[in-house]
Amino acid sequence: MLAVLLSFTIASCDKKTLDYNHPDVDLFVKQLKAGKYTTQSPEGLTNIPKFTKDDIEGLLRYAEDLAVIPSFPLAPVSYSAGGKLRLGECILWTVETIRLGHNASMGCKMVRADAENYEGIYFLTDEEVLDAAARYRRWWEGRKYPRTMWTIDPCYDEPLCGSGYMWW
Repeated sequence: MLAVLLSFTIASCDKKTLDYNHPDVDLFVKQLKAGKYTTQSPEGLTNIPKFTKDDIEGLLRYAEDLAVIPSFPLAPVSYSAGGKLRLGECILWTVETIRLGHNASMGCKMVRADAENYEGIYFLTDEEVLDAAARYRRWWEGRKYPRTMWTIDPCYDEPLCGSGYMWW
């Protein structure tokens, strides 16, 4: 009897729920990788949780993770356009959404800047996603230093500036 109770206790501890308004980055990523993300907004929609600028550093820890995830809480266009959903690319989409204050795009896949549409032929390669992740990391590191009147960097607040990549 004790063994049965202990197994239920262990199993219930493993099923943590993510707080929509105060999300935990590591739990969010764990649930995405396992295909078990189901957190809903107060309106009952399965959306990404309310991450803030304070979460960006934690999110960027996963930006180079190219693991394929089964789903991401976005519009179906993310999946219908083809291609695999990479965790790191979807994490970068989350960071971009925080930066902009609204959804970065309809899907969490970046495309080449010359893309005519949202087709798989324009999606980034793994190497390009890693390059984009490095650009976001440099952008975030640059935020630690205040912009002054002597800051002449036209890409100061544009992580993908000059990369040839964009969110569709």
